[in-house]
Amino acid sequence: MEENVQSVVNEIGAIKITDEVVAIIAGIAAMEVPGVTGMSGGIAGGIAEALGRKNLSKGVKVEVGEKEAAIDLYIIVDYGYRIPDVAWSIQEKVKRAVEDMTGLNVVEVNIHIQGVNIERDHKKELLEEQTKSK
Repeated sequence: MEENVQSVVNEIGAIKITDEVVAIIAGIAAMEVPGVTGMSGGIAGGIAEALGRKNLSKGVKVEVGEKEAAIDLYIIVDYGYRIPDVAWSIQEKVKRAVEDMTGLNVVEVNIHIQGVNIERDHKKELLEEQTKSK
C-alpha cells in the first residue's frame, strides 16, 4: 500500500509531506483543545482504546490531494464539556495548524465523537446520587 505524499517543487528541490505527517499535526492540535480526553482508533478501533500522545496519528484519517486536505478525527471528550463547542474548537485549531505548517488548504475537518470520559470522582458522585434516589 503506497502512502500519499504531498509534493512541492521549487528551484532548489522538492518538499514532500506524507499523510502521516498531516495526521500527526492534526492529532496534536486536537489533543490541545480543552475537553478532549483522547483519540479513538475510529469505529473499528473501538471506544475502549482511548489514546493519548503515544500515537497521535491514531484516530485521525486524512485525505491529501495536491493542494487540499480533508481530515476526520475520532474523539473522546471529557464529561461536562459542551460537545458542539469542543468540536468547533477542534475544527478551528486543526484547520489552522495544518494550513500553517503544510501550506495545504484544509477543506473539511469532520469530528466523530466516539465516547465520553467520566472521571472517577464524577462517576462516584453519579453512583451516590443514583443510590440516594432509590
